Amino acid sequence: MKHTRIIVTRYGGPDALRVVEEERPEPQAGEVRVRVMAAGVSLPDLMAREGVHPETPLVPFTPGWDLVGMVDRLGDGVSGIEPGQIVAAMPISGAYAGFVCLPRRELVPVPSGLDAAEAVSLVLNYITAYQMLYRSAKVRPGQRALIHGAAGGVGSALLQLGRLAELEMYGTCSSRGASAVSALGGIAIDYQHQDFVEEIQRLTSEGVDVVFDSIGGTHIWRSRKALRPGGRVVAYGLTGSLRGGRLASGRGGGRHRYRAIAIFGLYIAGGWLLPGRKRVVPYSIQTLKRLKPAWFRQDLIALFDLLHQQKIKPIIAQRFPLAEARQAQELLGNGGVVGKIVLVPNGSGPESGAA
Repeated sequence: MKHTRIIVTRYGGPDALRVVEEERPEPQAGEVRVRVMAAGVSLPDLMAREGVHPETPLVPFTPGWDLVGMVDRLGDGVSGIEPGQIVAAMPISGAYAGFVCLPRRELVPVPSGLDAAEAVSLVLNYITAYQMLYRSAKVRPGQRALIHGAAGGVGSALLQLGRLAELEMYGTCSSRGASAVSALGGIAIDYQHQDFVEEIQRLTSEGVDVVFDSIGGTHIWRSRKALRPGGRVVAYGLTGSLRGGRLASGRGGGRHRYRAIAIFGLYIAGGWLLPGRKRVVPYSIQTLKRLKPAWFRQDLIALFDLLHQQKIKPIIAQRFPLAEARQAQELLGNGGVVGKIVLVPNGSGPESGAA
């Protein structure tokens, strides 16, 4: 039987995405075939399409960092999991498909009764937020945090988890995202019309304990200026390399996985060398997952428990059918999205969410 898969045919814009119909993949020994119920759309997907993310595969490839789906078929030698079971995974690429085969060890059981789109939001966005809060920043109740892109997928996750951690939170966002940031317990700073460093100094007088910076480059140094002495910037992204979902440099069409990360490393090193006892700490979800796979599973299970208890509630910006992946990426690239965009392989049309 056939299924739908999205492929990136070349490094470039959304027009590089193609919808293909092909035979369903067969699981090899040790693998599980999963019928995808929800696949997240994220900025790393756009960066891989442009050829600049460190995890960019060779073309042609299927994008998609995170998924939730139903176990469909077991390969030889697989045990401890049954067809019909709901699972989550972070394959980094490959999730934009009707079916995907993954190693058994990559699958994490999803508690029954959870919405697949909300559950998939936890895999990349909320684990990133959770690990940065507790494993990188080691936050304590009463501390102050500045969150860049606070209305987005990771930003809104940081706000929800930060509120549970009893943090005092500030978030940069567009005017469209301000109400969402306020509703999640943050003080909104309109980055289009306000200088966030000046606003933080005005609102706190001494600065914040931690800044979560997804933008990278020189922006890391700007974030550093918002810290109090002894504070730290947790740098976890390179979204500043994109403008309108395309490369800001305009130099597209190639696979340059290490260019941006080398520049990223220089700014991090520079942050340590500058005076003021203000550290810059890098965070990479895929690196930590490879070094500490047990942490990834442990943290995702903890987040599923919080979702089951309704202590967190992912914001779903919009749900798109899988075949409309291009439109989904274009929407994300245009900016101003509140929450997470999700592809639903069996969906019939776009559906507005809680945004």
